[in-house]
Amino acid sequence: MTSPTKAEDSGSAAVLDPELTATDGVVKGEKQPEGRSPGQLMWQRFKRDRTGVVSACVVIFFFVVAACAPLIAKLYGKNPYTLYAQEPEYPFLLDDFAMPTGSFGGMSGDFWFGVEPKLGRDVFTMLLYGMRTSLYMAVVVTVLCVATGVIIGMVSGYFGGRVDYWLGRVTDFFLAFPSQLFFIAFMPVVTAMFVSPADETPTYLRAVAIILVMWFLGWMGLARLVRSSVLSLAEREFVEAAKVSGASPWRIVRKEILPNIVTPILVQATYILPSTILTIAFLSFIGVGFVEPTPDWGRMFAVGADVYEQDPMFMFFPGVALVTFVLAFNLLGDSVRDAFDPKTGR
Repeated sequence: MTSPTKAEDSGSAAVLDPELTATDGVVKGEKQPEGRSPGQLMWQRFKRDRTGVVSACVVIFFFVVAACAPLIAKLYGKNPYTLYAQEPEYPFLLDDFAMPTGSFGGMSGDFWFGVEPKLGRDVFTMLLYGMRTSLYMAVVVTVLCVATGVIIGMVSGYFGGRVDYWLGRVTDFFLAFPSQLFFIAFMPVVTAMFVSPADETPTYLRAVAIILVMWFLGWMGLARLVRSSVLSLAEREFVEAAKVSGASPWRIVRKEILPNIVTPILVQATYILPSTILTIAFLSFIGVGFVEPTPDWGRMFAVGADVYEQDPMFMFFPGVALVTFVLAFNLLGDSVRDAFDPKTGR
């Protein structure tokens, strides 16, 4: 029996070895390259940004703590409403000047962050519930402002003409209001419309009034941003092609324009939310926002401003919490912007 020739050996090896069989220029068994969507590319860039990842973790931590505030307070065994200085089991929480006894504002195993001067409430649970109040309010206001700004900006930029002119004048009218002075002057008016001056204003009504006032004056910047983005996209080829194909304006806006302006909308939203938290704290600080006994960061600052010389620790914890959250959210907004548009990377 004769042995096979070298040519036959090489030919049989080529047939038997699937790794050597090529189809359409790609070697079999080799992993095919897969295309990635813009969202996947954004996520890959975001994961490489350590500042963005840490900021996102801090923001998520704050929201989780705010959502679980009642559970944490129950496990902790305190609440932000009880005047513990008047409880018989804590007879020495406050001294003769109504200041916390002990060091660092009365910090102890029973009261982790100390107690409130004059009233003796637990600072830790006040901070938790104040965080809950501020974050929930800020989320509602941000959603309303973003939705309003996007709708008005897209309608104004897409339809143009008289629609753009009149919506632009309405936006200019609202921008003319001095926001801080308007907050101070209009908040009592809103509450007086529903509650007699002789009656105590319910907390829910104060919350609704704050949301309405901040929504009333918070959507204009985003509306202008969206309008300018839509104007730059309205004359692009893919939009003109959609118009020629007979697509309705709603479909063009929803399918062609909106996906291309998600980035500036999302980035702007990450700046609106921390700004809203600071404004809510400011309203409570000057006495036109939340009042006793509702826990709120701004009200804690108002109390701390009166006793900072005797008890500086009372302002320390809400101050650190507020600065940390606002800084983390601003850094998160920068990271999101860089992830969507790598040309602006730091």
